Amino acid sequence: MRRSFAAALVAMSAAASAALSLAPATASSATDGTARITVPANLPVALPPVGQATGTVAAQQARRALDHARQVLTGAAPAAASGSRPEATLAMRDLFAALPDLSPSDRRAAHSVLARPTDGSRDPYGDGYTVPAKRKCKGHFCIHWVPTTSDAPPSATWVDKSLKTMNQVWQKEVGDLGYRAPVKDGKHGGNNLFDVYLKDVGSQGLYGYCAPEYLKPGRTREASGYCVLDNDFSSSQFGGARPVDSLRVTAAHEFFHAVQFGYDYKEDHWMMEATSTWMEERFADGINDNRQYLPYGQVRLPYTSLDVYNPTGFNQYGNWPFFEYLSSHYGAGLVRQIWNLAGNFPGAGKQYSTQAISSALRSHGGFTSVFGGYAAANVSPAQSYAEGSAWPSAKIDRHWTLARDHRSGGAKLSVNHMAARDVVMKPDATLKGSRWRGRVVVDAPGRAKSPAVVVVIDRVQGKPIRKQVQLSRSGAGTLSFAFSHATVKRVSITLANASTRFDCGRHTNLSCHGKPKDNDSSYAVNVSAFKR
Repeated sequence: MRRSFAAALVAMSAAASAALSLAPATASSATDGTARITVPANLPVALPPVGQATGTVAAQQARRALDHARQVLTGAAPAAASGSRPEATLAMRDLFAALPDLSPSDRRAAHSVLARPTDGSRDPYGDGYTVPAKRKCKGHFCIHWVPTTSDAPPSATWVDKSLKTMNQVWQKEVGDLGYRAPVKDGKHGGNNLFDVYLKDVGSQGLYGYCAPEYLKPGRTREASGYCVLDNDFSSSQFGGARPVDSLRVTAAHEFFHAVQFGYDYKEDHWMMEATSTWMEERFADGINDNRQYLPYGQVRLPYTSLDVYNPTGFNQYGNWPFFEYLSSHYGAGLVRQIWNLAGNFPGAGKQYSTQAISSALRSHGGFTSVFGGYAAANVSPAQSYAEGSAWPSAKIDRHWTLARDHRSGGAKLSVNHMAARDVVMKPDATLKGSRWRGRVVVDAPGRAKSPAVVVVIDRVQGKPIRKQVQLSRSGAGTLSFAFSHATVKRVSITLANASTRFDCGRHTNLSCHGKPKDNDSSYAVNVSAFKR
C-alpha cells in the first residue's frame, strides 16, 4: 500500500468522521456496453483452517490485526504529520492471515473488513459501494466503479485510462520481468480476470491497496486477491502530483503486491513493501514519486536496520534502494530470483526474506560483501546510483580533519543488524606532498557476526577508489592509502553489520518475525595521518 505525506495529513483531519453506514448494493443492467454487477451478500471469504481462538499470543495478535485493519480502512489509524502513516495492504494481509485465530464473532467482523467494495453493506468497515457498480473488462483486468457518489471517477476516460494502465503494468511485471501471474480468484468478481475497484480512498490518506482473499486450492500460502485504487488521484489529495502519475506508480506498486500473494502472502512485510516500491521504478521511472520515502530509509539513515517494518512509518518504502543497488549491479532478474527463493509454491525455495536474499547473493560474493558495498554506496549516492544526484546521502557519525599538528582521531560505535555507521576523515592544507599517508585501523566483531568495513577514497581528480578492509577472524583490520591535500578530498569509512542471524518466530516486525542475534555490535575505528 502506498500513501503520501499530503494524503496522510488529509486522513488525520477526516478520521473523526470516517465510520461508514452503507446500504446494500443491488444488481442492475447496463445499456452502455458495460456490465453492472454486484457480488451476493453471502459470498464467503476464504478461511484458512480454524485454529484456537483463545487467549494465546496468536489470538491476541489476531485481535490487534482486526482492530488495526478497521482503523486503517476508516481513516482512523494513528498518523503523525511527518514520517508516519497507516499501511492498508499489509493490514489486510495480516487480517487474512489472522482469521484462524479469531473468535467466531471477530471472524465475521473480519469478513466484513476483507469484503470487496461491490459487497456493499457487507463491507461496513471498509470501502463498500453504496450504489450499483459498473464493470469494464479488457485484457487481464476488470475495472469496477460507480457512476455517482463521492466514489465516482471523473469520467469514462479515466476508467479507460485505469484499465489501460493496469494492462501495461501486467505486461511489465509478468510479461517483461517474468514474475508469476496472480492467483486466479475463481470468478468471484464476475469472471476469472483480475479485479480492480475505483474508490475515493484518497480521503483516507491512501493511494490504494490490495487484499488477499482466497487460498489457492491445496496451497497454504498462495492467495488470490483484488485491488482498490483511488477513483481520481486528485492533485489536491496527493501533494499536487499529476493524477496520471499517481495512477501509474500506484498501479505498479499495488499490482506487485497481488503478484507477491501468489509467491507467499505471508512473506516478511519489509521485503513486500521495499520490492513493490522498487517496482515503481521499473514501470514509471520518470515519475520519481518514490523519492519522497528516501529520507526514512538507509540512504539517509544507515543506522536503521534494513528489515525493520513500521506499520505506521515510511522506512520500509525508503529501503527500495537496496533492491535498486542489487538490480543495477547484478540485473533486475536477481530480484525475481529472490522472490522465487522466498516463494512457497511447488519448486520454490520456501525461505524467508533475508534467507532468500543471502542465497541469491552467494554467487555474487555473498551477503556480507554486497551489503557492505551497498552501505558504502549510500555515503555518496550521486556516484553510486543513476539518479543518485537527486537523493539524500547517509548521515555521518564522525568527521575528522587531520593536519600536521592533529594527526589522529577515533570512535567506538554500536551497529545494529543489517545496518551501518559512517565516519569521514579529510586532509587539511598542511598535509602537502606525496609522502603523506592515511591509515584506518578497525576492531570489529568476529567473523561469525558478519562485519564488513569499506573505505571509499574521493580523489581531487579521477573516480573514487573503493577498498574493502580485510578483517581477521577476530575482526581486526588495517588499511593505508595516499592522503595528501592535493590528491584526496575525503575518505569515508563504512562500518557495516551484515549479520543475518535470527531467532525466528519471536513476534517481531523483522525478518522471520525473529529476534536478531547480533544487534548492537561494537566497532572501534581509529584514523591517522603519517608521513612515510
